[in-house]
Order: sequence, then structure tokens, then C-alpha cells
Amino acid sequence: MSTLVVCLYRGPALSDAEPPYVGREAVERLVTSAGVEDPEDSRVNCLLEGLRVARDLDDTTVAVVTTASDSVTGDREIAGQIDQLVAEYDPDSAVVVVDSAEDERLVPLVESRVPVDAVDRVVVRQARDIESTYYLLKQFLGDEQLRKTVLVPVGIALLVFPALLAVFQSPTLSLGSIAAVLGVFLLYKGLRIDAFLATLSERIRDSLYSGQVSLVTYVVAAGLALAGAFVGALGTTSLGSETGELILATQFVHDAIPWVTGAALIASAGRLLDEFIRNDELGTAYINLPFVAVAVGLTVRGFSAYFLRLADVFEPAIIPEIEIGSNGIDAVTLAPGTHLAVFILASIVVSLIGVRVAAYLSSADYENQIGKGA
Repeated sequence: MSTLVVCLYRGPALSDAEPPYVGREAVERLVTSAGVEDPEDSRVNCLLEGLRVARDLDDTTVAVVTTASDSVTGDREIAGQIDQLVAEYDPDSAVVVVDSAEDERLVPLVESRVPVDAVDRVVVRQARDIESTYYLLKQFLGDEQLRKTVLVPVGIALLVFPALLAVFQSPTLSLGSIAAVLGVFLLYKGLRIDAFLATLSERIRDSLYSGQVSLVTYVVAAGLALAGAFVGALGTTSLGSETGELILATQFVHDAIPWVTGAALIASAGRLLDEFIRNDELGTAYINLPFVAVAVGLTVRGFSAYFLRLADVFEPAIIPEIEIGSNGIDAVTLAPGTHLAVFILASIVVSLIGVRVAAYLSSADYENQIGKGA
């Protein structure tokens, strides 16, 4: 039963000859070359482990399969080298030797061509725990689903924790500050804000060169959002210092939400215009954006007004007297629940109008395309 001992790694070539490198003498020359070039190179351990495994087994052929590329092209080079070894030596099984978790991803390329009896991962003994932890963290941070399901909730919890400490006037506010810093960092990595910031300048430059309307509307929206925050802060100062934090926060939201809604409306309108200019047609999602912004703004405004009304911060909402001819309708004072119901009903109506408009424009666009095709 013949066994192929394959050392897999990515990295610069260690010989002028083309891989794969086959035979004990060829691998020993590679060990010497790699060790003299860089004694700390992990590939030295990988090659030595391949020689040891080949020595301990009967009827073995040791080979080194490598590529300098970490892309799909490199994977294809690895696959071609393995095909060459299988065609020439026709092994019954294989033992794969790797020196990192990154190289271990190449193992399926061998498994698809010859049965693999074992995978021998070589890690320097002094750094085994450190390297294993490093690769686990690297894989964890590289997994999109894990980041969203673990890092984001933990980050939010660490941000809420110091806020709770501040509300209850705990003496451990310093611990809360540390937790807040950790929470910001986890959210920064979990939401991939670093990747967004890395491409932000390029996206802004492309927007400037292409003349996108959304760039201007985003700037206007940012200004309106800042104005909303300022107006909300001014609204809280009128309540006095003895007002509770919950009432202050509700007052801030109530005063700021019209400005924030306007910002969302302006930003979505700019995105809608860009989409129309680029494609000469409008997608359903883009058409719905302005209506959704207004509907959400109405809902938040209604609930914040309801809570403030219950706390006796606001005067009751009054519908003024309406005169119709010789008759008239007396002024009506709206109860807090009725006031909230009006806002909720208005938001639902706006949402339905958005759905209707989107459906109408989509069907009209579809009919135009059919007409052009005919």
C-alpha cells in the first residue's frame, strides 16, 4: 500500500525548479535552503515533519506542493501539482502535512483526488497556544455571521452597561467607562466600520466625479440631523433640572424627530434620483424609502407625544372650532390615546400610499418595457 506524504504551504519558492518537489533528497535541500534563508520560517518545521512521517511509514513518497499565490489561481496551481503526483505515483492514500490553519484549507484539494488518512498540523511547541488562539480569533473575526450574532450584541451590552451605572449613580463608573470603550471597539469590528471608512474617501471621490445627486442630499441630511439634535437639546433645557432622565430623553426625541425625518426624506430622495438617472427606471425599494421615512417619523413623534402627555409635560391637543355656514363644530380636546391613534393611522396611510405608488410605477415601467419589446 503506497502512501503519498504531501507538505502543503503557501509562500515564496525555495528552489529554482518548478514544484512539486518529490523525494527525500529534494525535500532535504528545501529544508536547508529555507533554514539558511530564514531560520524562523514555519515552513522548515513543515518540511521536517514531512520527512519524519515518510521515515516512519512504509512504501512512502514525500513531496512538497506549494504556490506563492493566495487566490483562486494559487489553488488551481496546487490542484495541478497534486494531479501530477497522482498520475505519476498512483498512491493508495495520502498524509497531508501543514503548518497553519490557513494552509489547512488546501486539504480538500488533496481529498478530492486521493483518500487522505491523516492531516498533520505542525505548530512550534513554544508558540502552540498563542498561534492556535491567533488563528481562532482570525477565523472568528473573518466570519460575517459570527460577527453579527456575537460581537454586535456584546458591544451593545457593553455600551448599555455604563449608561445603567450612570442612571443608578454607581461608584463603579470607571469600570463602566472601560466597558464603553470595549463596546465601541466591538461594534467597530462587528459592523465592519473599519472597512467602510477605508473605502469612504474613494466612494466620495467617485460620487464627485460622477455628479451624483445623493452626495449633496446626504450633506443636507447630515445638516438637518445636526439641527434636530440641537433643537432636541434646547427642548430638554426648558423642562428644568429636576425633570427625570426618561422624560428628558422623550422630549429630546419628540423635538428632534421632525428634523431627523426631514433628513431621511432628503437622503432617500437623493438616492431615488440617482437611481433614476443611472438606470432610467425606479426600483420598488427606492420608491418606498421616502414614504417609509415619513411613516416612521410620524410613529415616533406620536409615541413620544403620548408619553409626554401622560407625564403632564404637554397641554392637551385641541382641534379648534370650525364654522360651517350658520352652524359650526365645537372645539374637541383629544385624549392622549386618541392623539396617538391619529399619528399611527397617519403613518399606516402614508405606508399604504407608498406601497400603492411603488406598485403603480413598477407596473407602468413593466408595461413600457413590454411595449418596447413588441
